[in-house]
Amino acid sequence: MESMLGDAANRLFAQTCTPDVIRQAEQSQPPAQAWQACEDAGFADALVPESRGGAGLALADALPLATAAGRHLCPYPIVDTLLARAWLAHAGHAPAPGAIALAPHGWQASGRQAAGANVPWIRGADAVLARIGEQTWLLPVRAATIESSGVHGSLDAPARWSLEDGERIDAGAGLPALDELAATACAGLIAGAMDRVLAMTLDHANQRQQFGKPIGRFQAVQQQISVMAEQVWAARMAAQLAFQGRDGLPRPLLAALGKARASLAVARVADIAHAVHGAIGITEEYDLQLYTRRLREWRLAAGSESHWHARIGAHALADGGDAVSYLRTALFDRETA
Repeated sequence: MESMLGDAANRLFAQTCTPDVIRQAEQSQPPAQAWQACEDAGFADALVPESRGGAGLALADALPLATAAGRHLCPYPIVDTLLARAWLAHAGHAPAPGAIALAPHGWQASGRQAAGANVPWIRGADAVLARIGEQTWLLPVRAATIESSGVHGSLDAPARWSLEDGERIDAGAGLPALDELAATACAGLIAGAMDRVLAMTLDHANQRQQFGKPIGRFQAVQQQISVMAEQVWAARMAAQLAFQGRDGLPRPLLAALGKARASLAVARVADIAHAVHGAIGITEEYDLQLYTRRLREWRLAAGSESHWHARIGAHALADGGDAVSYLRTALFDRETA
């Protein structure tokens, strides 16, 4: 998962997305300087075709950037943005400035008004790319009426717009749906955040003393951490599947599979991390709770594992072939050899 892009992203995010910046973002202080540093580095245009002014990277090449964003809990939607900008470029849309959040679900429209029940990243984005009914809209956050979500530290919130302030996007045929883009983004973020949670848990288990020795030397703790590590590696592999695609955009069923498996790992990893840390893990000043709260949000964002399992299952049943052929061809969108 490591690359020159990933190394550069890790260095930048370590400097600009500190725990203090994350906590400030959770208190409704937008991370403008952190986002600008990311924009200046060119990360947001990594998947935009070169003909449209971007770097033209393959989707798999952007995975290290996505996991780095999860590892450092970037409080702005950089992974959503790089996928949204690539999608908009392929739709023939002019480059959209600022951070773009993907919001494929939870919309209601009445006349020229639209309301999102829980708009992702609304407190750290400049615009929202939304699927409202059968239409796609690009909505500026500055024109939104944002309400309280009632969830401690969440960067998501209910919001309302007049569609007069937005821009309707004609996506055309052949592009992945917005929920597939959002699923891909979440899979990468989950994998990166879990990697950091595992490292924090190992460090704590090796440092915390009980009965004269580190708790990591107790068999029960070792067994729990082994289960945790298994889930973390499964999420990494799931993210690798999700980040396979063409022209910088994901393959729908691999995005579904990657998000489903990554989401499935969240509860087990978060629960074990808190079990090993004990009471300190939930305290405000300790960083673990920043990660586990965000992981649980990303588990549900763009659809939980149940949602995507149902999508894959329905497609497999409609395919009508045997399971092996489905895995070899339909799931990977390939022709039968």
